[in-house]
Amino acid sequence: MEADQMKKVTAISFSLVLSVLTTACATQPTIYSWGQYENIVYDTYNSPGKSAPAQEIERMEQDYQKARAENKPVPPGFHAHLGYLYYQVGKADAAREQFQAEKAQFPESAVLMNRLLARLGK
Repeated sequence: MEADQMKKVTAISFSLVLSVLTTACATQPTIYSWGQYENIVYDTYNSPGKSAPAQEIERMEQDYQKARAENKPVPPGFHAHLGYLYYQVGKADAAREQFQAEKAQFPESAVLMNRLLARLGK
């Protein structure tokens, strides 16, 4: 094999390997509809007061409606955080609904959600 042909074979082989690796590294779609949830939680704890709880509730409710339209579940903690926001604005009944929704969707959260529900009952 000549040097030029060897370079062509090497270049083609390298291109094939690179394309396979690039395809393998492509992100997989998530099963959850994350929306703005991560940013809202980050802002809540790292920049308190940056946005009012009522604004965050509105953004999360919009994300929830979008997730329902896409037939995708919301991520773990979504309902719990939304319940916390409702509690902050004095809507205990809405908070209770969200804590119960979190517990129903993610049974492993039952211990924490039951504690929060018990505190709401006081």
